[in-house]
Amino acid sequence: MMKRWHLARRLLPLLAGLALLLSACGREDLSTMNPQGPVAEVQFDLMKLSISIMVLVVLVVFALAFYVIVKFRRRPGDKIPVQVEGNHKLEIIWTVIPIVLLLILGVPTVKHVFGLAKDYSKDPNAVQVIVTAHQYWWEFEYPQYGIKTSQELMIPTGKTISIQTKSADVIHSFWIPALAGKIDSNPGANLNKMYFSAKKDGVYLGKCAELCGPSHALMDFKVKSVNEGAFDRWVTAMKEPGKLPADPAIAEVFEKQCLTCHAVGDKGLQLYPNLTGIGDKGTVAGILVNTDDAKYKNEGTTYENLKRWIEDPQSVKPGNSMPKVDLTPEQIDGIAKYLSEYKLNVEQ
Repeated sequence: MMKRWHLARRLLPLLAGLALLLSACGREDLSTMNPQGPVAEVQFDLMKLSISIMVLVVLVVFALAFYVIVKFRRRPGDKIPVQVEGNHKLEIIWTVIPIVLLLILGVPTVKHVFGLAKDYSKDPNAVQVIVTAHQYWWEFEYPQYGIKTSQELMIPTGKTISIQTKSADVIHSFWIPALAGKIDSNPGANLNKMYFSAKKDGVYLGKCAELCGPSHALMDFKVKSVNEGAFDRWVTAMKEPGKLPADPAIAEVFEKQCLTCHAVGDKGLQLYPNLTGIGDKGTVAGILVNTDDAKYKNEGTTYENLKRWIEDPQSVKPGNSMPKVDLTPEQIDGIAKYLSEYKLNVEQ
């Protein structure tokens, strides 16, 4: 028994070190340490300032503690020292220094907190987006352009994006680590506001940062930043008339089974994710990654992912609102093929 205890005691520091090391593992595009926009850069600067001050304080305190332990350690023959009141000079020093450090941290923090709270919701030069969180997907409405999309927020690079966010059910939290901090999406009439922009073209991963149900961890979305020309072409393409499947039988099934909840172009209802241009998107349902070089179980071609989703959406995202639709394998195959080929091709 004692041998086991000694073995466990030796392994404990190793396991603790491994836990600390592995806690730093993660995706580069889901990190606040890699800011890709002015808002994220300001927030990152505040993080660096606060961490620097904390490290300085820890080093000084540990150095002083080590000095005192060594210099004033108990030696043979030592007697109890004379009890004195204290050193007023030292007491003033270690009171003033924390106040100075708090001012160094507090002044820029307050300045940037108020600066980042600027409201761009009335700015005609900003791209206005109303974000509605659902269990477990994201809806993006562009009131200036009269369009809605889902799961992939398209933005023009360099322009200010004004966000007004709310929830259709429970509390969620809208977060794009590389572009801006998180903000709650609340149910009811409460609209929270924020803004951000991207410095360069690219795809940025977004997450729900509030525990909202069994598929909270699968509530991902993408922000796709493109040049203004591509963005304008995307807006135009989203407003064009919808295209139905070429096969009349598949078209009829799609209209009856899918367009009662979803939309393509001007056809159908937009109660749930708009399917217009879904063949261009990087994911299906926000979590099935579209790729021709699948390496993980959540990866596959757009066609394969759509087929998997339509066949059994609950196996992909437990608790989501889409039921298992009564379709034959041939109908599922036809709809998946049609949607995977529904592309807008706006980037040139």
